[in-house]
Amino acid sequence: MNLDRPIPADPYSMLPQVASFTVTADFSDGDQLPPAQVYAQDNCSPRLSWSGAPEGTRSYALTCFDPDAPTPSGFWHWFVLNLPGDLTEVPSGAGAEYGVLLPEGAIQLRNDYGTRDFGGAAPPEGDRAHRYMFAVVALDVERLDVEPETSPAKASFLMLEHVVGRAVITGMYAA
Repeated sequence: MNLDRPIPADPYSMLPQVASFTVTADFSDGDQLPPAQVYAQDNCSPRLSWSGAPEGTRSYALTCFDPDAPTPSGFWHWFVLNLPGDLTEVPSGAGAEYGVLLPEGAIQLRNDYGTRDFGGAAPPEGDRAHRYMFAVVALDVERLDVEPETSPAKASFLMLEHVVGRAVITGMYAA
């Protein structure tokens, strides 16, 4: 299989500009993801903490997206909605099935693996390093009313008018 293709643009650079704030993780921006975040290894979501969200933040969405997947639509690895506006961290493993480590009321949408949890890095063998973009998105509503079956693409569209800030950290991984 030939995986030679152009490098896609940063998907967040194509959205309306909003305030930025800071997010940190178990890895530094642009560094290799630890084995814990690899699907075939520990398949565990990283600890993420953030600060400096803009005034008016009432809730957060948390996502992990791979724009380098060899598909026209990238690959959603994780999508969480309705995190409380006063939250500043999720622990490692918060993306476990059923969201047992997430705050009450948070909802995990189905990722592109077809499960409602964090699905770790798994680029095709021999492909270049992929970008795994973890975004914390500040919203001006307490909750986004979506059904559990809502796709990440549709949820992204529905929350677009409510985004007041965004923080992104990117980990890299090649098989």
